[in-house]
Amino acid sequence: MAGYEALSWWLESCGDDLTPREPLDGATRADVVILGAGFSGLWTAYSLLERDPSRRVVIIESEIAGFGASGRNGSWCTSGFGAGPDVLARRFGPDSARAVHAAMVDTVDEIGRFCAAEGVDAHYQRDGELLVAIGPHQLPALDAIEHTYAELGLSDFHRRLDRDETQAALRIEGVQGALHHDATASLHPGRLVRGLARAVERRGAVIHERTRATGFTAGRPAVLHTERGDVTADAVVLCGEGYLARLPGLRRAILPVYSLIVLTEPLPESLLTEIGWTHRMVTNSRAITVDYLARTADGRILFGGRGAPYHYGSRIEGSFDHDAATHDRLRRALVEWFPALDGVKVTHAWGGCLGVPRDFMPTASFDPRTGIATARGYTGEGVAATNLLGRTVADLITGTDSPLRTLPFVNHTSRAWEPEPLRWLAVRAAQRGAQRIDAHAVRTGRAPTGRTITERLIGH
Repeated sequence: MAGYEALSWWLESCGDDLTPREPLDGATRADVVILGAGFSGLWTAYSLLERDPSRRVVIIESEIAGFGASGRNGSWCTSGFGAGPDVLARRFGPDSARAVHAAMVDTVDEIGRFCAAEGVDAHYQRDGELLVAIGPHQLPALDAIEHTYAELGLSDFHRRLDRDETQAALRIEGVQGALHHDATASLHPGRLVRGLARAVERRGAVIHERTRATGFTAGRPAVLHTERGDVTADAVVLCGEGYLARLPGLRRAILPVYSLIVLTEPLPESLLTEIGWTHRMVTNSRAITVDYLARTADGRILFGGRGAPYHYGSRIEGSFDHDAATHDRLRRALVEWFPALDGVKVTHAWGGCLGVPRDFMPTASFDPRTGIATARGYTGEGVAATNLLGRTVADLITGTDSPLRTLPFVNHTSRAWEPEPLRWLAVRAAQRGAQRIDAHAVRTGRAPTGRTITERLIGH
């Protein structure tokens, strides 16, 4: 594919040469071969070479570094995890939930430390996260989050804001209150992923781009098969998030779900002051259908959301990056949130797929008997979590005695998604159901019950 800068504003403005690196040229041998030059694969490589600089690490990428979700996301470097603290506490106990929370808070700072140490200007700024209730029907969701953190002894992690305090932080139309979480940064993901690729190469890794993987074979050694030759290694690390659904053996392991984004032109300081966005705080509402907003370093406003339809057979195509109905809805929502932005030009619109495991639980695993490792399943919260899971996979492969190896996502196995056509019917029904639930809540002013099949599925 030519014109990689057209995939997102992040890649267009990353300041890097997007000319693909040399593809693989025939069979080769490595200590570790990694599929995917996105955040998961690159953090894994970086961590492996930190632990043992002598390892031969080869990275196989079907397009270019940052082609997938790592170069197209909403810029949130958040301490949030695919499975929320309530889910983790219910499944694995409160101690495990607290341990993941602490690890993720540290990971947000770890990415800032990386940028400083490696000289990567990723526009990292840690101004926190504002979770807002737009309308009274969303206030119970904030109450539930507060209750969860209180039960886990983490009340100090957030600050509850009333309507006036929220408006002082960000002037959103119809806002009723908010929770402010400090442990979130905003960054330029294109600059981060491309800078990370260069840092990995400086440490000795080899990245082969425009090399499509076709499968893998477990064993000692294991093999990653590509269209340009096999790579044999002691460990094969399968990253690639939603794109893993293309590989034989993983087609039902992860669900590719599309998330879409619109981005405005740079706003004048007077307008940013009018809406209160003089900081780089990120924000979203408690809508079932998911929305997320951020401000770039040069004063653009990003509005992203789910809603683009799931495609039968977990298909991933470049044409799915744009969905007129969803992009139009995001443009309208931007003005509904901030009426002062009516007439502001939206200069960019893009999309991409993220990966959703059946139980919404990310996993970092390595089986020394088969030589197969993986880091995947972030459900749209991967900018920071990829760093944590990449470090964890590196610890597993190198046998490093680390507290990360005790976290509940280590060697976790999610059950497979249903076969088609059941998968298509269920996911499409859940997508439509979420839209109906949100519309009903707005219309009636009453909070969702939490008891519908759609809410139970989407609520993990």
